[in-house]
Amino acid sequence: MPKMSDVVILQQNEQPTLVIRTRTRVEALPKLIGESYAKIASYLGELGELMTDVPFVAYHNMDMQDLDVEIGFCVSQKLSGKDDIRSGVIPAGQIVFCMYRGPYAEIGPVYDEMAKWIEENGRKAAGAAYEYYYNGPDFPQSELLTKIVMPLQH
Repeated sequence: MPKMSDVVILQQNEQPTLVIRTRTRVEALPKLIGESYAKIASYLGELGELMTDVPFVAYHNMDMQDLDVEIGFCVSQKLSGKDDIRSGVIPAGQIVFCMYRGPYAEIGPVYDEMAKWIEENGRKAAGAAYEYYYNGPDFPQSELLTKIVMPLQH
């Protein structure tokens, strides 16, 4: 398994975001992510703002035929939305995370290992799972680097 780190628990601060929330099939996700990132980046340029971390997608479910996703960027402060771009927040709280390197289609076992870790440590996942993308389609699939984050119940 191309896991690049241990499963680790951290305390995360609240993070303001700009996102586009939508539903899609997994096959359409790559194109949708690219279009959404471009739209949000353009809007950040209009505002004279920068993202504060790499782009992310929050997965509110794992139904590959009807994914409920938020595609966006963390920003330095709460910003107004525009059109389908919304102001949001990633809540503060404890999280588990793991770094993964490899094709997105093969990321499932890392999620399984993280879920097992959460259960074995007497915790419960809460809310959306987040994937932070450190590189993208211009890189070989074997070199794609993704941080997976799962919030925990208090």
